[in-house]
Amino acid sequence: MTNDKSETQTLRDELAIRDLVARYSDAVGRRDETAWAETWAEDGVWNVGPSHATGRESIVRTWSGLMELFRFVTQLPQSGFIEFAADATRGTWNVMELGWPREGNASCSLGVYHDRYRRTDAGWRFAERSFHIVYMGPPDLTGLLVGHPASPLAPK
Repeated sequence: MTNDKSETQTLRDELAIRDLVARYSDAVGRRDETAWAETWAEDGVWNVGPSHATGRESIVRTWSGLMELFRFVTQLPQSGFIEFAADATRGTWNVMELGWPREGNASCSLGVYHDRYRRTDAGWRFAERSFHIVYMGPPDLTGLLVGHPASPLAPK
C-alpha cells in the first residue's frame, strides 16, 4: 500500500525543483541578477570552472563578474533527475550553454550540474551547485544574434 499524501508531496517537491532549475537558466539568458539570486539559499555553495563561491552575496558577485565577460549567454538544461534521500535532496542536470563573449568567438559548453537542494521558507533553493564541463569549444553559430526578448506575457 502506498501513502498517497507522501507521493503527492514528492511530486510537488519534484515539480518545484524542476521549476527552480528552469528559473535559474531563464535568469541567465535574461541577465536578471535578482531572479538568479533568488534561486540560491543564503549559505549556498557554487562551483563553476575555477570559480568557487560560498554565500548568496559572494555567489551573485561571482556570477555578475562572469556575466560581464559576455554579450549574451543562454543556458539550456537538457535532462535531469532528482533524488530524495533521508540525508539530502540531490539532482543532476545535463546542460548546454552558448555564449557570445565581448571579445572573441562564440563558445559552446556541454556539462553536468550536480546539485543539492534545500527547502526554505521561500521554497526550494540551491544549497550547492557544481558544474563539470564535458565539452567546451566552438559551435557552428554563424547566424544572427538578436538577444533574449522580453516576454509579451510578462506583467506590466
